[in-house]
Amino acid sequence: MTGTDVGLLNALPLALALALALVHLLAGRLRSLTVVPRSRWLSMAGGASVAYVFVHLLPEVQEASETVDARGVFPAMLDTHVYILSLIGFATFYGLEQFVRRSRARDRRLAETDVSVFWIHCGSFAVYNALIGYLLVHREVPGVTNLLTYTVAMGLHFLVNDVGLREHHGDAYHRRGRWLLAGAIVAGCGLGYAVAVDELVLALLVAFLAGGIILNVIKEELPADRESRFWAFAAGATGYTLVLLAV
Repeated sequence: MTGTDVGLLNALPLALALALALVHLLAGRLRSLTVVPRSRWLSMAGGASVAYVFVHLLPEVQEASETVDARGVFPAMLDTHVYILSLIGFATFYGLEQFVRRSRARDRRLAETDVSVFWIHCGSFAVYNALIGYLLVHREVPGVTNLLTYTVAMGLHFLVNDVGLREHHGDAYHRRGRWLLAGAIVAGCGLGYAVAVDELVLALLVAFLAGGIILNVIKEELPADRESRFWAFAAGATGYTLVLLAV
């Protein structure tokens, strides 16, 4: 492999981070995604995101578990410690969702949540996006193919997240939130170039991310008022599973 090839491979995560940032910046133009019944394309995107978690990310969590076991950091009785991190990721974003919904419920006349709730919610997602951007540079399983499948899945995931955040925060999200989240992806990727964390820390980050992705997709699909399309969700999950198994 020539020096030019190596340079291009090193630059690929940044290019993909910019592509993911564009998802947040441009998703608002896709008005058809916000209709009820839920757009079949959005349900398919959610299905594909969940497929990635179960087919690729959870096996990485298992590898992370083996990494943690080898270090002997946790007591032997906590043989599911990495999966506990996934549970914490799941619970963290569930708590955030409940926090925002209850804030909106206090005054249903508001088109947007108040400023403090907006910054807490979007700030949390900015950290989440930064972690996803960081993992573009530091993958548990290296290789261009793995990087591309990760990017596609996260792009679809951001599309789902964007619709939910836009629903909660309205114009405030369009004016400020989407830029914050887009910038966080690129900033996380930049941090990845600058700082390489220990393999143990990386394993724990992957576990936390897996739980967060599962909750953030499921919370958008399950509420009855979404009128989600099960067959579109199933088609997205099945189709991306087949892609992941083929590559």
